[in-house]
Amino acid sequence: MVASSPYQCMTLALLVLPPLFITTYFMAAFPSPPAPITLHPSLASLPPTSRSWSIYPEDYFSGGGYAVFPAGKVRYWLLGPEKGKKVVLIHGLSIPSIIWKDVAPKLVASGHRVLLYDLYGRGYSDAPQTAYDTNLYTTQLAFLLQYLKWDKANIIGVSMGGAIAAAFTAQFPHLVDESVGLIACAGLMESNDISRTAKVMSSPLIQALTSSRPVQMYMQHLINQSQSGSQEEKPLLEIVRLQSAHLPGYNNALSSSLRDGPVRGQRAAFQSKSFNGKRVLILHGTKDTTVHPKYATLISDLLPSGVKQKLITFEGAGHDLSVSHPVEVATALLDLLDGKSWKKLP
Repeated sequence: MVASSPYQCMTLALLVLPPLFITTYFMAAFPSPPAPITLHPSLASLPPTSRSWSIYPEDYFSGGGYAVFPAGKVRYWLLGPEKGKKVVLIHGLSIPSIIWKDVAPKLVASGHRVLLYDLYGRGYSDAPQTAYDTNLYTTQLAFLLQYLKWDKANIIGVSMGGAIAAAFTAQFPHLVDESVGLIACAGLMESNDISRTAKVMSSPLIQALTSSRPVQMYMQHLINQSQSGSQEEKPLLEIVRLQSAHLPGYNNALSSSLRDGPVRGQRAAFQSKSFNGKRVLILHGTKDTTVHPKYATLISDLLPSGVKQKLITFEGAGHDLSVSHPVEVATALLDLLDGKSWKKLP
Protein backbone atom coordinates (compact mmCIF):
# COMPACT_ATOMS: atom_id res chain seq x y z
CA MET A 1 0.00 0.00 0.00
CA VAL A 2 1.47 3.33 -1.10
CA ALA A 3 1.61 6.01 1.61
CA SER A 4 0.05 9.35 0.80
CA SER A 5 2.48 12.11 0.12
CA PRO A 6 2.37 15.39 2.08
CA TYR A 7 1.14 17.09 -1.10
CA GLN A 8 -1.78 14.68 -1.39
CA CYS A 9 -2.69 15.21 2.28
CA MET A 10 -2.65 18.96 1.85
CA THR A 11 -4.80 18.74 -1.26
CA LEU A 12 -7.30 16.54 0.60
CA ALA A 13 -7.41 18.99 3.50
CA LEU A 14 -8.07 21.92 1.15
CA LEU A 15 -10.94 20.04 -0.40
CA VAL A 16 -12.56 18.85 2.84
CA LEU A 17 -11.95 21.58 5.42
CA PRO A 18 -13.66 24.60 3.75
CA PRO A 19 -17.04 22.84 3.34
CA LEU A 20 -16.67 21.53 6.90
CA PHE A 21 -15.99 25.00 8.28
CA ILE A 22 -18.88 26.52 6.29
CA THR A 23 -21.28 23.84 7.46
CA THR A 24 -20.20 24.31 11.08
CA TYR A 25 -20.59 28.09 10.78
CA PHE A 26 -24.16 27.92 9.50
CA MET A 27 -25.14 25.30 12.05
CA ALA A 28 -23.77 27.40 14.90
CA ALA A 29 -24.84 30.82 13.57
CA PHE A 30 -27.46 32.60 15.71
CA PRO A 31 -29.93 35.01 14.08
CA SER A 32 -29.92 38.69 14.85
CA PRO A 33 -32.81 39.92 16.99
CA PRO A 34 -35.84 40.94 14.92
CA ALA A 35 -36.09 44.58 14.01
CA PRO A 36 -38.99 46.53 15.50
CA ILE A 37 -42.06 46.97 13.30
CA THR A 38 -42.02 50.15 11.25
CA LEU A 39 -45.11 52.23 12.00
CA HIS A 40 -46.45 54.61 9.38
CA PRO A 41 -48.46 57.61 10.58
CA SER A 42 -52.24 58.02 10.58
CA LEU A 43 -54.53 60.91 9.68
CA ALA A 44 -53.55 62.43 13.02
CA SER A 45 -50.19 63.34 11.46
CA LEU A 46 -51.79 65.72 8.95
CA PRO A 47 -52.06 69.42 9.86
CA PRO A 48 -55.41 70.73 11.15
CA THR A 49 -55.79 72.61 7.86
CA SER A 50 -55.91 69.32 5.93
CA ARG A 51 -59.14 68.55 4.12
CA SER A 52 -59.33 65.26 6.05
CA TRP A 53 -59.97 67.13 9.31
CA SER A 54 -63.04 68.84 7.84
CA ILE A 55 -64.45 65.53 6.56
CA TYR A 56 -63.40 63.11 9.28
CA PRO A 57 -61.85 64.91 12.27
CA GLU A 58 -60.25 63.04 15.14
CA ASP A 59 -63.29 63.80 17.31
CA TYR A 60 -65.85 62.91 14.64
CA PHE A 61 -67.46 60.70 17.29
CA SER A 62 -67.54 61.54 20.98
CA GLY A 63 -65.80 59.45 23.64
CA GLY A 64 -62.59 58.98 21.66
CA GLY A 65 -59.29 57.63 22.91
CA TYR A 66 -56.11 55.83 21.87
CA ALA A 67 -54.82 52.42 22.90
CA VAL A 68 -51.20 51.38 22.26
CA PHE A 69 -50.60 47.76 21.25
CA PRO A 70 -47.58 45.85 19.86
CA ALA A 71 -48.63 46.54 16.24
CA GLY A 72 -49.29 50.24 16.81
CA LYS A 73 -51.68 52.81 18.21
CA VAL A 74 -55.42 52.30 17.71
CA ARG A 75 -58.06 55.03 17.66
CA TYR A 76 -61.42 54.10 19.17
CA TRP A 77 -64.66 55.75 20.29
CA LEU A 78 -67.16 54.68 22.96
CA LEU A 79 -70.74 55.87 22.46
CA GLY A 80 -73.91 55.42 24.50
CA PRO A 81 -74.70 54.55 28.11
CA GLU A 82 -72.06 52.57 30.01
CA LYS A 83 -74.63 49.99 31.12
CA GLY A 84 -76.04 49.48 27.64
CA LYS A 85 -75.70 46.22 25.71
CA LYS A 86 -72.19 46.22 24.23
CA VAL A 87 -71.84 46.32 20.44
CA VAL A 88 -68.70 46.50 18.27
CA LEU A 89 -68.93 47.94 14.73
CA ILE A 90 -66.09 46.98 12.36
CA HIS A 91 -65.59 48.93 9.13
CA GLY A 92 -64.35 47.52 5.83
CA LEU A 93 -61.35 47.63 3.53
CA SER A 94 -60.87 51.28 2.60
CA ILE A 95 -63.21 53.62 4.55
CA PRO A 96 -62.59 54.02 8.30
CA SER A 97 -65.24 54.31 11.03
CA ILE A 98 -67.00 57.23 9.35
CA ILE A 99 -68.82 54.50 7.38
CA TRP A 100 -71.00 54.02 10.50
CA LYS A 101 -71.98 57.69 10.76
CA ASP A 102 -75.69 57.02 10.12
CA VAL A 103 -76.03 53.64 11.86
CA ALA A 104 -74.14 54.09 15.14
CA PRO A 105 -76.32 56.98 16.40
CA LYS A 106 -79.45 54.88 15.94
CA LEU A 107 -78.00 52.07 18.05
CA VAL A 108 -76.94 54.57 20.70
CA ALA A 109 -80.42 56.13 20.72
CA SER A 110 -81.81 52.70 21.60
CA GLY A 111 -79.57 52.48 24.66
CA HIS A 112 -76.65 50.42 23.35
CA ARG A 113 -73.00 50.89 24.26
CA VAL A 114 -71.22 51.10 20.90
CA LEU A 115 -67.50 50.66 20.23
CA LEU A 116 -66.11 52.07 16.98
CA TYR A 117 -62.44 51.84 16.01
CA ASP A 118 -60.23 52.33 12.99
CA LEU A 119 -58.52 49.22 11.67
CA TYR A 120 -54.75 49.30 11.38
CA GLY A 121 -53.67 51.35 8.37
CA ARG A 122 -56.90 53.36 8.19
CA GLY A 123 -58.09 56.62 9.64
CA TYR A 124 -56.45 57.51 12.95
CA SER A 125 -54.86 54.12 13.71
CA ASP A 126 -51.20 53.46 12.95
CA ALA A 127 -50.16 51.52 9.86
CA PRO A 128 -47.62 48.81 10.78
CA GLN A 129 -45.35 47.64 7.96
CA THR A 130 -46.43 44.02 8.15
CA ALA A 131 -48.76 41.48 6.56
CA TYR A 132 -52.38 42.54 6.99
CA ASP A 133 -53.64 39.02 7.53
CA THR A 134 -56.64 37.76 9.46
CA ASN A 135 -54.74 37.36 12.73
CA LEU A 136 -53.59 40.99 12.69
CA TYR A 137 -57.20 42.14 12.63
CA THR A 138 -58.64 39.64 15.10
CA THR A 139 -55.90 40.23 17.66
CA GLN A 140 -56.34 43.98 17.24
CA LEU A 141 -59.95 43.65 18.40
CA ALA A 142 -59.06 41.15 21.15
CA PHE A 143 -56.45 43.55 22.52
CA LEU A 144 -58.92 46.43 22.35
CA LEU A 145 -61.64 44.56 24.25
CA GLN A 146 -59.09 43.61 26.91
CA TYR A 147 -57.88 47.21 27.11
CA LEU A 148 -61.45 48.45 27.63
CA LYS A 149 -62.16 45.64 30.12
CA TRP A 150 -65.06 44.29 28.07
CA ASP A 151 -65.69 40.63 28.86
CA LYS A 152 -67.66 40.14 25.64
CA ALA A 153 -69.63 42.07 23.03
CA ASN A 154 -71.96 41.64 20.08
CA ILE A 155 -69.87 41.86 16.89
CA ILE A 156 -71.05 43.51 13.66
CA GLY A 157 -68.98 44.10 10.55
CA VAL A 158 -69.44 45.48 7.06
CA SER A 159 -67.65 44.11 3.97
CA MET A 160 -64.15 43.01 5.09
CA GLY A 161 -65.28 43.93 8.60
CA GLY A 162 -67.87 41.15 8.32
CA ALA A 163 -65.12 38.68 7.51
CA ILE A 164 -63.17 39.95 10.52
CA ALA A 165 -66.30 39.50 12.67
CA ALA A 166 -66.65 35.89 11.48
CA ALA A 167 -62.97 35.10 12.03
CA PHE A 168 -63.06 36.76 15.45
CA THR A 169 -66.08 34.65 16.43
CA ALA A 170 -64.28 31.49 15.32
CA GLN A 171 -61.07 32.36 17.19
CA PHE A 172 -62.46 34.04 20.31
CA PRO A 173 -66.01 32.73 20.87
CA HIS A 174 -65.80 33.55 24.59
CA LEU A 175 -65.46 37.24 23.70
CA VAL A 176 -68.56 37.24 21.48
CA ASP A 177 -71.98 37.73 23.06
CA GLU A 178 -75.27 36.55 21.56
CA SER A 179 -75.24 38.34 18.20
CA VAL A 180 -73.10 38.50 15.06
CA GLY A 181 -74.02 40.83 12.19
CA LEU A 182 -72.56 40.34 8.70
CA ILE A 183 -73.31 43.22 6.32
CA ALA A 184 -72.30 42.90 2.64
CA CYS A 185 -69.87 40.37 4.05
CA ALA A 186 -66.61 39.44 2.36
CA GLY A 187 -64.54 36.42 3.36
CA LEU A 188 -65.35 33.97 0.59
CA MET A 189 -64.33 35.99 -2.45
CA GLU A 190 -62.37 34.16 -5.12
CA SER A 191 -59.25 35.51 -6.81
CA ASN A 192 -61.22 36.09 -10.03
CA ASP A 193 -63.60 38.38 -8.11
CA ILE A 194 -60.74 40.85 -7.73
CA SER A 195 -60.11 42.93 -10.82
CA ARG A 196 -56.88 42.60 -12.75
CA THR A 197 -56.16 46.26 -12.04
CA ALA A 198 -56.52 45.68 -8.29
CA LYS A 199 -54.22 42.66 -8.50
CA VAL A 200 -51.55 44.63 -10.36
CA MET A 201 -51.85 47.64 -8.06
CA SER A 202 -51.56 45.41 -4.99
CA SER A 203 -48.33 43.74 -6.14
CA PRO A 204 -45.28 44.40 -3.93
CA LEU A 205 -43.41 46.08 -6.79
CA ILE A 206 -46.19 48.54 -7.57
CA GLN A 207 -46.73 49.19 -3.87
CA ALA A 208 -43.07 50.05 -3.42
CA LEU A 209 -43.41 52.50 -6.29
CA THR A 210 -46.63 54.13 -5.09
CA SER A 211 -45.22 54.50 -1.58
CA SER A 212 -42.18 56.40 -2.86
CA ARG A 213 -41.92 60.08 -2.07
CA PRO A 214 -42.17 61.36 -5.70
CA VAL A 215 -45.36 59.42 -6.38
CA GLN A 216 -46.85 60.50 -3.04
CA MET A 217 -46.12 64.13 -3.88
CA TYR A 218 -47.71 63.75 -7.32
CA MET A 219 -50.84 62.20 -5.80
CA GLN A 220 -51.05 65.05 -3.29
CA HIS A 221 -50.79 67.51 -6.18
CA LEU A 222 -53.73 65.81 -7.90
CA ILE A 223 -55.75 65.93 -4.68
CA ASN A 224 -55.06 69.64 -4.27
CA GLN A 225 -56.11 70.31 -7.85
CA SER A 226 -59.40 68.45 -7.41
CA GLN A 227 -60.16 70.43 -4.26
CA SER A 228 -59.73 73.71 -6.13
CA GLY A 229 -62.39 72.72 -8.65
CA SER A 230 -66.04 73.66 -8.43
CA GLN A 231 -67.32 70.08 -8.10
CA GLU A 232 -67.35 68.87 -4.48
CA GLU A 233 -66.30 65.25 -4.05
CA LYS A 234 -68.45 62.83 -2.09
CA PRO A 235 -66.95 62.83 1.45
CA LEU A 236 -66.40 59.08 1.71
CA LEU A 237 -64.70 58.91 -1.68
CA GLU A 238 -62.55 61.89 -0.83
CA ILE A 239 -61.42 60.44 2.50
CA VAL A 240 -60.19 57.37 0.59
CA ARG A 241 -58.26 59.56 -1.84
CA LEU A 242 -56.78 61.65 0.97
CA GLN A 243 -55.55 58.57 2.82
CA SER A 244 -54.05 57.17 -0.37
CA ALA A 245 -52.23 60.42 -1.17
CA HIS A 246 -51.01 61.42 2.31
CA LEU A 247 -50.55 58.22 4.34
CA PRO A 248 -47.59 56.10 3.17
CA GLY A 249 -48.89 52.98 4.92
CA TYR A 250 -52.49 53.15 3.65
CA ASN A 251 -51.98 51.66 0.19
CA ASN A 252 -49.89 48.84 1.63
CA ALA A 253 -52.63 48.11 4.17
CA LEU A 254 -55.21 47.81 1.38
CA SER A 255 -53.04 45.78 -0.98
CA SER A 256 -51.85 43.40 1.73
CA SER A 257 -55.44 42.94 2.92
CA LEU A 258 -56.42 41.88 -0.60
CA ARG A 259 -53.46 39.51 -0.93
CA ASP A 260 -53.12 38.19 2.62
CA GLY A 261 -56.20 39.31 4.51
CA PRO A 262 -59.67 38.08 5.45
CA VAL A 263 -61.48 39.06 2.24
CA ARG A 264 -60.75 35.51 1.07
CA GLY A 265 -60.25 32.10 2.62
CA GLN A 266 -62.67 32.29 5.56
CA ARG A 267 -64.74 29.20 4.80
CA ALA A 268 -63.53 27.45 7.95
CA ALA A 269 -64.45 30.49 10.05
CA PHE A 270 -68.06 30.49 8.82
CA GLN A 271 -68.26 26.74 9.42
CA SER A 272 -66.88 27.03 12.95
CA LYS A 273 -68.86 25.53 15.80
CA SER A 274 -68.09 28.73 17.67
CA PHE A 275 -71.26 30.12 16.06
CA ASN A 276 -73.38 27.64 17.99
CA GLY A 277 -75.62 29.40 20.48
CA LYS A 278 -75.37 32.75 18.69
CA ARG A 279 -77.74 34.69 16.45
CA VAL A 280 -76.34 35.53 13.00
CA LEU A 281 -77.81 38.23 10.76
CA ILE A 282 -76.73 38.42 7.11
CA LEU A 283 -77.59 41.58 5.15
CA HIS A 284 -76.76 41.96 1.45
CA GLY A 285 -77.75 44.08 -1.53
CA THR A 286 -78.96 42.33 -4.68
CA LYS A 287 -76.91 44.69 -6.88
CA ASP A 288 -73.67 44.48 -4.91
CA THR A 289 -70.86 44.52 -7.48
CA THR A 290 -68.05 44.42 -4.89
CA VAL A 291 -69.06 41.27 -3.00
CA HIS A 292 -71.44 39.24 -5.16
CA PRO A 293 -74.83 38.49 -3.54
CA LYS A 294 -74.23 34.75 -4.04
CA TYR A 295 -71.80 34.85 -1.11
CA ALA A 296 -74.57 35.80 1.31
CA THR A 297 -76.36 32.55 0.50
CA LEU A 298 -73.13 30.58 0.68
CA ILE A 299 -72.33 32.03 4.11
CA SER A 300 -75.82 31.05 5.27
CA ASP A 301 -75.28 27.50 4.00
CA LEU A 302 -71.86 27.21 5.66
CA LEU A 303 -73.02 28.16 9.15
CA PRO A 304 -73.40 25.13 11.44
CA SER A 305 -76.82 23.53 11.39
CA GLY A 306 -78.99 24.71 14.23
CA VAL A 307 -77.55 28.23 14.35
CA LYS A 308 -80.31 30.82 14.49
CA GLN A 309 -79.86 32.97 11.42
CA LYS A 310 -81.64 35.42 9.14
CA LEU A 311 -80.69 36.39 5.60
CA ILE A 312 -82.19 39.72 4.49
CA THR A 313 -81.59 41.06 0.99
CA PHE A 314 -82.10 44.67 -0.10
CA GLU A 315 -83.57 44.77 -3.60
CA GLY A 316 -81.52 46.95 -5.94
CA ALA A 317 -79.01 47.93 -3.24
CA GLY A 318 -75.26 48.01 -3.78
CA HIS A 319 -72.34 47.39 -1.45
CA ASP A 320 -72.41 50.36 0.95
CA LEU A 321 -75.58 49.38 2.82
CA SER A 322 -74.67 51.27 5.99
CA VAL A 323 -74.65 54.48 3.93
CA SER A 324 -77.38 53.84 1.36
CA HIS A 325 -79.87 52.11 3.71
CA PRO A 326 -78.95 53.20 7.26
CA VAL A 327 -82.51 53.12 8.63
CA GLU A 328 -83.22 49.62 7.33
CA VAL A 329 -79.80 48.35 8.46
CA ALA A 330 -80.17 49.86 11.94
CA THR A 331 -83.69 48.44 12.29
CA ALA A 332 -82.47 44.95 11.38
CA LEU A 333 -79.52 45.24 13.77
CA LEU A 334 -81.73 46.39 16.64
CA ASP A 335 -83.98 43.39 16.03
CA LEU A 336 -80.88 41.15 16.08
CA LEU A 337 -79.63 42.64 19.34
CA ASP A 338 -83.06 42.49 20.97
CA GLY A 339 -83.52 38.84 19.96
CA LYS A 340 -87.24 38.62 20.75
CA SER A 341 -88.31 37.89 17.18
CA TRP A 342 -85.59 35.23 16.92
CA LYS A 343 -86.94 33.00 19.66
CA LYS A 344 -89.21 31.05 17.32
CA LEU A 345 -86.45 30.31 14.86
CA PRO A 346 -85.20 26.69 14.80
